[in-house]
Amino acid sequence: MKLGSWRVALRIARRDALRAKGRSALVVAMVALPVLGVTGADVFFRSAELDPIERIERTMGQAGASLEILDRGAVVLQTPDPDVDRKITTVDDAKKENGKPVLTPEQQRSLDTAPADLARQLLPGATLVPLHEGPYITTSTAEGLTNVRITELDLTDPVWHGRYDMVKGRAPSADHEIAVTQTFLDTSGLKIGDRTSPRGLEATPYTITGVAEHPGDLRNAGLFARPGAVIDPLAKLPGEPGTRGRTSVSDEANNWLVKLPAGTTLDWPKVMELNKYGFLVASRTVILDPPPRSEVPFYVDQDSRGESSRTPFLDRTSVVVLGTVMGMALLEIVLLAGPAFAVGARRSRRQLGLLAAGGGDRAQVRAVVLGGGVVLGLTGAVVGLAVGIGLVALLRTRAEEFSGQRFGHFDLQPLDLLGIALIGLVTGLLAAVVPAVQASRQDVVAALTGRDTLKPPSRRLALLGLLMLGGGSALALLGATGGFGGRSVAVLGGSAVAELGMVALAPYLVGLFGRIGRWLPLGPRLALRDSVRHRGRTAPAVAAVMAAVAGSVAVGVYTTSSDEELRREYVASGPDHSIVLSAGWGAGSDGSLLPQMRGAVQNSVPGLGTRADVQRVNYQGDCMVSRDGICGWAALVMPEERRCPAAGRNAMKLGPGEVERLTREDPRCQEQRISHGSPFGMTQAGDGALLRNLYDVTDQAAAQALAAGKAVVFDERYIKDGKALLELTEPRDPNNPDAEPAVHPVTVDAHLATSPLGPNDQVVLNPDTARRLGLTTRDIGSVWRPDGPASDAAEQKARAALAKLSDGIQFDIERGYRSPGDLITLGLTVFAGLVALGAAGIATGLAAADSQRDLTTLAAVGAAPRIRRTLSGFQCGVIAAMGALLGAVAGVVPAIALRKVEGAASTYPGMTLQEQAAKGIVVFPWLNIAGTVILLPLLAVALAALLTRSRISLLRRTG
Repeated sequence: MKLGSWRVALRIARRDALRAKGRSALVVAMVALPVLGVTGADVFFRSAELDPIERIERTMGQAGASLEILDRGAVVLQTPDPDVDRKITTVDDAKKENGKPVLTPEQQRSLDTAPADLARQLLPGATLVPLHEGPYITTSTAEGLTNVRITELDLTDPVWHGRYDMVKGRAPSADHEIAVTQTFLDTSGLKIGDRTSPRGLEATPYTITGVAEHPGDLRNAGLFARPGAVIDPLAKLPGEPGTRGRTSVSDEANNWLVKLPAGTTLDWPKVMELNKYGFLVASRTVILDPPPRSEVPFYVDQDSRGESSRTPFLDRTSVVVLGTVMGMALLEIVLLAGPAFAVGARRSRRQLGLLAAGGGDRAQVRAVVLGGGVVLGLTGAVVGLAVGIGLVALLRTRAEEFSGQRFGHFDLQPLDLLGIALIGLVTGLLAAVVPAVQASRQDVVAALTGRDTLKPPSRRLALLGLLMLGGGSALALLGATGGFGGRSVAVLGGSAVAELGMVALAPYLVGLFGRIGRWLPLGPRLALRDSVRHRGRTAPAVAAVMAAVAGSVAVGVYTTSSDEELRREYVASGPDHSIVLSAGWGAGSDGSLLPQMRGAVQNSVPGLGTRADVQRVNYQGDCMVSRDGICGWAALVMPEERRCPAAGRNAMKLGPGEVERLTREDPRCQEQRISHGSPFGMTQAGDGALLRNLYDVTDQAAAQALAAGKAVVFDERYIKDGKALLELTEPRDPNNPDAEPAVHPVTVDAHLATSPLGPNDQVVLNPDTARRLGLTTRDIGSVWRPDGPASDAAEQKARAALAKLSDGIQFDIERGYRSPGDLITLGLTVFAGLVALGAAGIATGLAAADSQRDLTTLAAVGAAPRIRRTLSGFQCGVIAAMGALLGAVAGVVPAIALRKVEGAASTYPGMTLQEQAAKGIVVFPWLNIAGTVILLPLLAVALAALLTRSRISLLRRTG
């Protein structure tokens, strides 16, 4: 066609779009929605993706480089940007001669020299600014205590700008002033000018002078003090319980920002030199101007071993899922918009007939209908682009807070936006293709007289559709497990081909549906006959309903299957309705606040019943409260012959290949080992009330055995000859942390208790028995077993009361597994139903217009006025029924394929049979599918009948 012909076609299309504003708005909205979503996602992603300079500032502020010593004596291989990848070879990994590691001179110097001194020697003239990122500490709030991260730095030094920024108030200028994050202010109830006191330093509270933030981590609750103002005083406190984590303060800094002398840079050869001493280096110069791949030892080593550090992008599970969802969504929008163009083409058939009668060829007729796709597609694309960009700009701050990091800059990529606009144009064109082809093939005389040209369905098209359905399904399902081609292309392409095959089959299947008309009453029989005779308008409407239902079924199957996987993996913390209180890891981890905690729960929740107190069992120290981390532990273990040989200490003696073989072949490694979801550890001390409240064991024999000094075990695999085996592991030697700690096996008489919660690897001892075995106990929490569930109000009251005592308290009410997907599935089913009703309604309106002369004939022979209402209702119901049935079948393929993708990505060596059965499981939401297939047509019949007038306007028949 010539350009002038396209100009005329587009002018006609624009005029028709303005004339039918309602139908045009529907198509524009359908096109604009995916464009809006993709535009918003693109602008968000591009804005959140930092350019090299922004990434450097988040890492090192205004410094020339940053250094980190990972392990003294180690050798580092790194990429130019160390955040991308690195490889660390420690002293233990070095080659050995006569049992001693062979070290390079650089490694030996790294071992013999303090890291800060070594860095100054290697970087003469540079200024090292240490990063004192301290431990999590407990500090006061408006209502109680909370745990926060403490960082010491001088925020008045401009070197920090970009890494840490002041956003409110002023930077601390004295030792007893601090800046805080906005998250801390929001959760603590404090404000600028208030004071907070770290636990142990209550005599010298710190005044909050301002709000600082790390642009890359907005969710962190932290304090920023001047160097030496908090960490050193905390480190000088005498040892006391409840200060776990405070002792991670190191006497030596291991991370520095580097201020280089004016006019100097830290180049790639210098980075490689520092790597030999165990330093990980981020250099501003190197990141902005990286060396060739051949000059990077990390890549050379990787290439020599044929390794790749990254999964191919298009084969990543998240990309496969996202690509399939977006691709199928666009396909369904094309199918949904098709009937709207079909309506326009049918209502303009006389105009198109006049165009053909005046000498227009088929290409020109097609161009008029396709012009509607161009006009409405471009309009939808422009609207979607504008709204998407506007929403991201309007909601930028909220988006940053939601993602937990600041945007680098508001980034609009013209090529991206142009490509997204093309999506809208292509969507409109594709939706208009079938109506355009149908319009160009209509008989001119029939178009001018308003008659239909009836043709039988093409058997070749039906055969092609059947092959596409089978081939697409096979491609999607085989590609889902990575067995055929790239996963993204296979799953998306296979799913799309299968659904298009169903669309191609639609005209033939409509004819098959017509064969059941002989058994139907008059109204449905007339509606079905009319739909079969006019396949040209019925098939697009059925395809539209099928697309909506297929999307609903696909999402329903996917979410229901994922929900069932989570349900199988869920481990209850106790019996139904049980209430568990643990001192946790905060200020009250030593149990000193337990009386107040128990009182807070008992005063907030009525009808608690008998309380069971729990004691934690320790060996040579309590790991929860130890300041220096020196503590042992006691654990229940299986007899040697029942253990997986590739797990535990045995695995250290095996090579990697042997470990993988054993985890795959040895049946002991395939048995499921369940850890009960208890916050009290694997080994506990208590009485019969604990067995009842925490494990739902009501057998008096178990309580009596516990009182008699026996250990109560919940899995028969841990008992041999009436005894259970405990391993008592001594603390690690702080002077030789790589040495394996000593282990002492201890046997104890055991009783097997059957818990309704299932077998697990925990053991309950009598406190006297624990002491007899050389163990110690500490009061750690309580469990209640009320007769019914606690109310939400009571739970909220208890949590509020506990929050005033300490931030680390663990409080949980066992309410069983709660499905996160039911509401989503229901909402999508309802949405799909509304879209399907709309598509069926469009087709019904078109059918009613085409059937006007048939209704006139029926009125002339004496048909009752209600026949119009009945016929319209059943026409809509027939279309909805056929589309719902086909959609229920078409939606299964992408859902199963995506579940197989996730299942294949979740496997690992040694996976138990139960875990393998749960991963990738496919469950069908039969109730939702049945509701869609049965209720949707009935609802379509009822709505169409109610909204159709009974009065028939008599028309003169032509021809």
